[in-house]
Amino acid sequence: MIGVLLMAYGAAADLDDLPRYYTHIRHGHPPSAEQLQNLTDRYRAIGSHSPLLEITRAQADALSMRLNRTHSGAYKVYLGLKHAAPFIADGVEAMVRDGVTEAVGIVLAPHYSRLSVGDYLKEVETAREELHADFVWHGVKNWHREPLLIEALSRRVKTALARFQGMPSMVIFTAHSLPQTILHDGDPYPQQLRETGEAVAEYLALSQYTFAWQSAGRTPEPWMGPDILDKITGLANEGWMRQLVCPVGFVSDHLEILYDLDIEATRHAEAMGIHLERTALFNDDPELADILAEVVLGVVS
Repeated sequence: MIGVLLMAYGAAADLDDLPRYYTHIRHGHPPSAEQLQNLTDRYRAIGSHSPLLEITRAQADALSMRLNRTHSGAYKVYLGLKHAAPFIADGVEAMVRDGVTEAVGIVLAPHYSRLSVGDYLKEVETAREELHADFVWHGVKNWHREPLLIEALSRRVKTALARFQGMPSMVIFTAHSLPQTILHDGDPYPQQLRETGEAVAEYLALSQYTFAWQSAGRTPEPWMGPDILDKITGLANEGWMRQLVCPVGFVSDHLEILYDLDIEATRHAEAMGIHLERTALFNDDPELADILAEVVLGVVS
């Protein structure tokens, strides 16, 4: 049997789980009262609950159905979350227990950085060593140029642009910001974001598009920019009063989308008289299962 370890960031189960969740993100260091209150306020603003875990489970179920539709019983999909149960090590342990002979690991983020996808894959390797797992392992580093992904993103951009009724507009492709330290090592993350956006722009023959970063961490070190709020302001100063955000670095609605874009960025734009829209994310759309299945089937032996 071939196992597929589908990995994602994870989220707090509820407001009571926020201290544990934030402490885990901070590598065991509890957040300050101010930091915890800030996160609590953001969670409350989106309804006190992130839908990420439910969405990720639905994505895993959809991928399992898609893979076994043409390869009946050959695949089993496991979840492995970075900051919530079931953790990545739990997923690896379940594969060992089930006697998986070959496994593919794929992170629900299309672009590679050593601080993001690289970290997930490193956790898998640690778990495999500790559990003496002997299955054949394929760790997918990126899938940012997968043709089905570009086509699906392009359809979403086209649908969203229609809300501007043919008026001139600017498309902003975004991904999660990371500390600028990755730039010193030649990390491919920024270039891969650009490649995804350029592929979508080419598919749609877009001439007006740009790039920004969002959801930077609240830490002392500098993070990559321009930040989405600064980009929105700069474009408005250039006369772009209709802007479309396409968060290509994300596949699910969660705090970084529902708060950082739908609340914070939207309020920022409205205060400047800007018509801001964003593209729909995949969530449990079967299109995502098709994309992921193509990636998985492309690496198994």
